[in-house]
Amino acid sequence: MTATTDFTHDPAAKSWVSGAADHPDFPVQNLPLAIFSTDDGRIRGGVAIGDYILCLPASAELLTGEARKAAEAADALHLNAMFAMGPAVVTELRHQLFRLLTDTSRQAELEKHLHRDDVTGLHVPFHVGDYTDFYTGIHHAENIGSLFRPDNPLLPNYKYVPIGYHGRSSSIRVSPAQVKRPSGQTKAPDAEAPSFGPSKRLDYELEMAIWIGQGNDLGEPIPVGEAESHIAGISILNDWSARDIQAWEYQPLGPFLAKNFHSTVSPWVVTLDALAPFRSAQPARPEGDPAPMDYLAHDTSAAAFDVQMEVFLSTAKMRAGGDAPHRLSTGPMTAMYWTAAQLVAHHSVGGCNMQTGDLLGTGTLSSGEDGGEGSLIELTRGGKQAIALPNGETRTFLEDGDEVIIRAYAEREGQPRIGLGECRGTVVG
Repeated sequence: MTATTDFTHDPAAKSWVSGAADHPDFPVQNLPLAIFSTDDGRIRGGVAIGDYILCLPASAELLTGEARKAAEAADALHLNAMFAMGPAVVTELRHQLFRLLTDTSRQAELEKHLHRDDVTGLHVPFHVGDYTDFYTGIHHAENIGSLFRPDNPLLPNYKYVPIGYHGRSSSIRVSPAQVKRPSGQTKAPDAEAPSFGPSKRLDYELEMAIWIGQGNDLGEPIPVGEAESHIAGISILNDWSARDIQAWEYQPLGPFLAKNFHSTVSPWVVTLDALAPFRSAQPARPEGDPAPMDYLAHDTSAAAFDVQMEVFLSTAKMRAGGDAPHRLSTGPMTAMYWTAAQLVAHHSVGGCNMQTGDLLGTGTLSSGEDGGEGSLIELTRGGKQAIALPNGETRTFLEDGDEVIIRAYAEREGQPRIGLGECRGTVVG
């Protein structure tokens, strides 16, 4: 496990960049990576520091050795080449950037490479060759299962094998995004035949994205004890779902059109190095649950990430009235039944070759308590109980003009809070 802290986690460290010291998301202890563009048309890799982005390729001349090579590799449309160099190289880049950003004697050299007002956009940080969405949120699985199988919410395989399906990488978009309402076949319970049209039960899913750094060769599985060295970092993920389309199509092969129309990711990749102070033990399995099979068994004393997530809804009427977004729910990333390392190990155990930039979704993460539901289908009990919003509107599922905002952060006493930014998407007809 890469849970070791070092000088880059010093809570007393401050950056000379204005506003970075008390920034709720991007203090110098974070340094998440992204792909950004400026008004001159350049698309390059960068690092967040406060309200600014430090251009990596432009700063390469101030770096040495492998860190310099990593920064030069970020002169690209994606971060794939940089993360393919391996975790030790990315760590060295973090170390050297931290020193530069906390050394006031280097301010004049570096601040000319900071961008703020001229940033015109952020992009999906990787070229995503493949996307797999898991189903690790056990409370979500129980909530969904209880809607359809009240006496047996979890299927027999759930606690033995990490469940997942292959999603559509071509429809992954970066926040903020417009999400076009999908159409497909649906079948009402009392109808003799299905009908075709726009989804009436459009939903969000509160998830986290796990990015693959270095991959593995075809036929050579990644051992669970080495899995985290293949993880580049994490972002926020909203895997939008058309529940009515899903209900009709998912048997026997699982989600298809209900999931392939759009998935939104936040632009910032928060590395495992940055998350080291926020590690926690994987929640203990309930008494009587089976132990993981040998290929999934590993030390879980620091295998979870103490990341808190929040989801907000802003309707068109709310925005027109100047109303703040309404928080629907909040929940922890520790709601995962399987660890990130177990997901990587299981995905590759049959010989699948993971590649740099592959995206693994955690699945919807619900807390198991009221107010911790990770989707509208849970919050509304399958659409039977409408949510009342502060301005008098109600919702069972998403309507055109609704904006879903997901935020995530890690916070612990004695440590500066670090954030993952936002994942925003607005539904359009």
